[in-house]
Amino acid sequence: MKIHREGIRIILQLTAAVLLIFLLVNIFFPHQTVFHLLLYITGLLFIASVCYFFRKPARKGSEDPGTVLSAADGKVVNITQVIEDEYFKDHRLIISVFMSILDIHVNLFPVKGTVIYAQYHPGRFFLAYHPKSSLLNEHHSIVVQTLSGHQILLRQIAGGLARRIVSPVKPGTQVEKGQEIGIIKFGSRLDMFLPLDCTVNVQVGQHVRCGETVVAILPHESQDGAETGK
Repeated sequence: MKIHREGIRIILQLTAAVLLIFLLVNIFFPHQTVFHLLLYITGLLFIASVCYFFRKPARKGSEDPGTVLSAADGKVVNITQVIEDEYFKDHRLIISVFMSILDIHVNLFPVKGTVIYAQYHPGRFFLAYHPKSSLLNEHHSIVVQTLSGHQILLRQIAGGLARRIVSPVKPGTQVEKGQEIGIIKFGSRLDMFLPLDCTVNVQVGQHVRCGETVVAILPHESQDGAETGK
């Protein structure tokens, strides 16, 4: 299992803290008891859970340019039409994926194309399930344009526990399907804003896997990336 680079420093710091607690307990209470055993088990399980949170997936989904893969692991909590007023300023189809503390929090690009917009927005930390969290919470918006000209907005949203979104993506970057977008630390959500005429391939309540699950199919797009049917 690979660990994301953003988690290495945190894991080392927490491991040092746990070991320090073990040391202090043994200094002041050297006689080994059941309490010591439970403390050791709890500390090791805590470090293991942090390592588990920062695991990095190696996914290989559909290469078909007409398919849109999920950009996040988690549960689909919303599929509806909305007015996207940050970039498109018109009606779009939104698919929202909630990432629990147990889900992988590394996000992957759902399509191949070029990043044409990237903007970080500071904000609050409502629970990621909250409908207003998409605009009021700290978030990072990225627009990718596919080879045929379709534009998809990805919005990484910090949640009640998430306090940092890390994404080095810049406008002009050429990206591949399954390439890393970044990571949201400790509980969050990702919104995907798609063209209205795409075909949705998932439903609310379904658990999806980033880089593998096909969430939608883009309209009028052939295998070689050229638009057809126009």
